[in-house]
Amino acid sequence: MAANGAIFIGWNRPVPGKEQQAMKLWQDSMEYFEKLRTEGRIESFDPVLLTAHGGNLNGFVFIKGDQQELDKVRREDSFVENVIKGGIYLQDYGVVQGFVGDGLANVFGKWSKAIGA
Repeated sequence: MAANGAIFIGWNRPVPGKEQQAMKLWQDSMEYFEKLRTEGRIESFDPVLLTAHGGNLNGFVFIKGDQQELDKVRREDSFVENVIKGGIYLQDYGVVQGFVGDGLANVFGKWSKAIGA
């Protein structure tokens, strides 16, 4: 599979009093993403924790895969339930669609056309 899409899941820190639930969500999410990778539904996932820097992004997971398959994954109950829990247990939690590889070239092609370049 040549990845053309991405999902970026970022957060700040656990909501005070929800640290244990946030840790459980982390563990469950890593297992879930590994299952998706093993099944060939995503190409890869990279969890990242950032050092203290004064900002509100302290960690993220970067998932790469085929955009159509990622769109399916985002609509599945397991993914939606993780997103709901992330919003409850983590501050500044967000899930964003992204583009890589040919998907990036496609978006830049559309942008170039839009600006008349």
